[in-house]
Amino acid sequence: MLATVLSSAMLGIDAYIVKVEVDVAGGLPSFSTVGLPDSAIKESRDRVTAAIKNSGFYFPQTRITANLAPADIRKAGSAFDLPIAIGVMAATNQIVPTRLENIIVLGELALDGSIRGIQGALPIAIAAKENGIENLILPAENAREAAIVEEVNVYPVASLAEAAAFLNSEQEISPEPPTLGTDPHTTHTESLLDLLDVKGQEHVKRAIEVAAAGGHNLIMIGPPGSGKTMIAKRIPSILPRLSMEESLETTKIQSIVGILPSDTPLVVTRPYRSPHHTISDAGLIGGGNVPRPGEVSLAHNGVLFLDEFPEFRRNVLEVMRQPLEDRQVTISRAAASLTYPANFMLVAAMNPCPCGFFSDPTRDCKCSQTQIQNYVSRISGPLLDRIDIQVEVPAVKYADLADETTGEPSAIVQERVEEARQAQHQRFAGTRIHANATMQPRQIREYCKVDSQAQDLLRVAINQLGLSARAYDRILKVARTIADLDRNPNIEAVHVSEAIQYRSLDRSFWKE
Repeated sequence: MLATVLSSAMLGIDAYIVKVEVDVAGGLPSFSTVGLPDSAIKESRDRVTAAIKNSGFYFPQTRITANLAPADIRKAGSAFDLPIAIGVMAATNQIVPTRLENIIVLGELALDGSIRGIQGALPIAIAAKENGIENLILPAENAREAAIVEEVNVYPVASLAEAAAFLNSEQEISPEPPTLGTDPHTTHTESLLDLLDVKGQEHVKRAIEVAAAGGHNLIMIGPPGSGKTMIAKRIPSILPRLSMEESLETTKIQSIVGILPSDTPLVVTRPYRSPHHTISDAGLIGGGNVPRPGEVSLAHNGVLFLDEFPEFRRNVLEVMRQPLEDRQVTISRAAASLTYPANFMLVAAMNPCPCGFFSDPTRDCKCSQTQIQNYVSRISGPLLDRIDIQVEVPAVKYADLADETTGEPSAIVQERVEEARQAQHQRFAGTRIHANATMQPRQIREYCKVDSQAQDLLRVAINQLGLSARAYDRILKVARTIADLDRNPNIEAVHVSEAIQYRSLDRSFWKE
């Protein structure tokens, strides 16, 4: 007898519907799974067999074939355990087949018949809604996450016996209450990280405010212990709050990777990722036989912080050039070619030299000029070309450390950043550009016009201060953001002057 159970699988950050067709026919006992399954799915036959028997049901000693359609897309994971088991039981009349209509089933089975959690519950629920399927049977620990999606009934189950009893109308299970009431714009999340904690470094705080307001990539250079990492960790606290669309996107990515906390159905804070400098290019960009998201996608809508920037391998840094430009990353493999979003703010930190004390007035640098140049040259020009703001972070003075007065809290800075972003949204309405940092040459010519006084400053910067030609557009984009923070529709000389200050490292380290 043949039974069909609806299920789902991931393709990138989206899910698609899979039909699990189970045929129980006469012949020698065997259990085969087809439809491009991975090893985890092939091994499901042992889990399914044990779970059915240990749950008190009959397992047929005949030839069983499970097909995962569409059969031309490779499928991975253990979430097909439950639908395969339900299919076997429906094909042997232990479950009423008509109850399997208009319902998606997913879950990993333990040998005793209990059901473990899966990855990707939110995108699966979204796919169900888009395909007009109103019901979902999911592991209990994934129910709150999937219940974010309206118009889909999510039924949490803890065991195969409970799922079978529900499908046979022998047990009532209430749908998980909707959790979409959590709106990122109205949810207050208490953060332990606040700009109030940072002593001194007022010019650096200003630089990160400008970077956050325009979505600009930022690099900080300074000696060890000057507070670069401390400041970077607090950047998410001043970024604009997540919109509902951004929140759902971020939640989907964390869900399919399996890092979404079980008590957090919806991500309402911007992600902050800080991989170690020993990371591989596949770990940073994503990869694997079945491509998985990397750190650049996990940082989508948030901050990717790369500490000890020159210590990253050259090939690892260079693969970031495409996602920094396109705001997405495409991973091609023989099995599939997938595109993941990667709209993140890059924040990098580095020492000015191998020993870390070049230009430090209190400690002597023991590095030669050649060593210093070799150290900073590990960062290529094309990659540096995608970093708009460069700021020096000097060692904190004792007077600043001992000062009991506090600066502005993150909440106040965030208000100014959100106001500047709102001006940019109105400016770029109807285009794919959402922040000043992503302006193309045409938009720069249209929105970054300056007066003669500002032009004179730019001319001095390019001709006399030794700034590179590629710094010209970046100065204009940053000046546009500074003007937005100043609520000024025009870019004035004072805005250009401040933007030029954020290019001083071109002159100090990468002068061409």
